[in-house]
Amino acid sequence: MPEQGLADAFGVTEEARAKINLALHVTGQRPDGYHLLDMLVTFADCGDRLGFLPAQADTFTLSGRFGETLAGDGGTNLVIRARDLLREVVGALAFPVHIHLQKNLPVASGIGGGSADAAATLRGLMRLWGTRLPVEALAALALKLGADVPMCLESRPLIASGIGEEIEAVPDLPAFAMVLANPLQGVSTPEVFRRLKAKNNSPLNLSRPAGWLAAIGAARNDLEPPAREVVPEIAEISAMLQAEGALLARMSGSGATCFGIFADMATAREAAAALHEARPDWYFQATETVSGGM
Repeated sequence: MPEQGLADAFGVTEEARAKINLALHVTGQRPDGYHLLDMLVTFADCGDRLGFLPAQADTFTLSGRFGETLAGDGGTNLVIRARDLLREVVGALAFPVHIHLQKNLPVASGIGGGSADAAATLRGLMRLWGTRLPVEALAALALKLGADVPMCLESRPLIASGIGEEIEAVPDLPAFAMVLANPLQGVSTPEVFRRLKAKNNSPLNLSRPAGWLAAIGAARNDLEPPAREVVPEIAEISAMLQAEGALLARMSGSGATCFGIFADMATAREAAAALHEARPDWYFQATETVSGGM
């Protein structure tokens, strides 16, 4: 379904913005196996889109560049799980619904695609069903769907700690011109964590006398070295971004998506075009992140 057609065909639509880990420090591990993280997170103006419409029976459809990747996912899809979990909470208000997911982001790529879709589903269905939940109840419900879902509900610059559920807004984080790049190889998050050599690393320290870009550059993604062992193309794609003039290049999340920060959107678009020409079989997207004062 074309992007414009989604808004025309569905009464309620929601954006599921790509989640970018500008920094990710692994600071420990709980007895239950969950890792403790410090993350600086922002969101891009590109992502998946979802449409919601009353229906005779629950229906879930897909389109978009990566829609076929999710075909046959059934009840394991986070959109379906978010619908069912919210229905349990709101009860009789939850009439049957047709949900359409336009899957524009690569799957299992470290930019929160599934989590962003789940968060957008919660937002969209609450609008369609005419209901609201208290902030704390909604955050708890989101956390049941995954550690990234509460962040994606916010979809604005933030610092997340714990397993991702402790969230602090970052209102002064600026927008960045960016290129997202992915070699279209899935990365197993459990495998990346298994290969992580040190799990008690220094926490995030965003002292920024020289500005945000320098502060981000002084931070790190502790998952990038082990992810490069699993998918060597991550190193190649990072080098390609730098060769095109990225001021900073880093992997997001557990990979394999990398981002390059550029001086402005014109430069980012030129870089994305050049990278696509060099590797048309990979994913490149020029985008701009949202600012903390959105």
